[in-house]
Amino acid sequence: MDTISLNNGVEIPALGLGVFQTPPDETTAAVTAALRSGYRHIDTAAAYGNEREVGAAIRESGVDRSEVFIETKIWISDYGFDETLHSFEKSAGKLGVQQIDLLILHQALPSAFDKTVGAYRALERLLADGKVRAIGVSNFMPDHIDSLLEHTAVVPAVNQIEVHPYFQQREVQEIGARHGILTQAWSPIGGITSYRDSAKRSFEDPVILAIGATHGKSAAQVMLRWHLQEGRQVIPKSTRPERIAENIDVFDFALDDDELASIDSLETGVRGGPEPAIITLESFGREIPEA
Repeated sequence: MDTISLNNGVEIPALGLGVFQTPPDETTAAVTAALRSGYRHIDTAAAYGNEREVGAAIRESGVDRSEVFIETKIWISDYGFDETLHSFEKSAGKLGVQQIDLLILHQALPSAFDKTVGAYRALERLLADGKVRAIGVSNFMPDHIDSLLEHTAVVPAVNQIEVHPYFQQREVQEIGARHGILTQAWSPIGGITSYRDSAKRSFEDPVILAIGATHGKSAAQVMLRWHLQEGRQVIPKSTRPERIAENIDVFDFALDDDELASIDSLETGVRGGPEPAIITLESFGREIPEA
């Protein structure tokens, strides 16, 4: 597995397993299959409701804890300095670990950005205390990043955002690169394009399928390779062992410049996930249970 150096020197695997929308009763099997296939990064979140199962799968896998990079996220309902410190304890307790490798804020909270800043300062404290190895953010837009950097000391190691061939968020990626923030791509193979009866599905795109045929690879593998060659870290999700194994089999081929450019040209500008500007506690708040 290739790795990428974060801005504090911590190494993160270039590809991991995401467990967004994976039901708790399917999570343990998915994580087990991933670890058996060679994955060493698991991405979860307090709001996913499956941290406990992620931790159980890692403990029961036989893979040493030091070899598995665990990432989780603080939900907006637990923003604020003290609240976020407690949220770390909840997540660590469910995961069954003393230290989390990467802890990030799940969303900006534009309507109460002071709570976002307080939450990030708590991450800074956890980093200083050695309870986490790296900290970051998710779904932060350029103005959110600028505002956060004005009020905090540690530059986020990552910004996890929706990126796939149909929605590339180049401006967000560019501001991150200027600050040394790694772009993590969620929905990297465009699974979100299959929601809401979308007429365009990236994994059915003829351009991507044609490139795949050239290399003897699936559309998903082509898209993952595209991300990796453009410097992004990726967290594809699946609960099917054969798909999990397929998604990690992307380190034995390379796309040429024309192929990369043809995928770049598929941008539609259509976001699949929620618009970051509309995130509020009233609309998106939910209680995160204790460990």
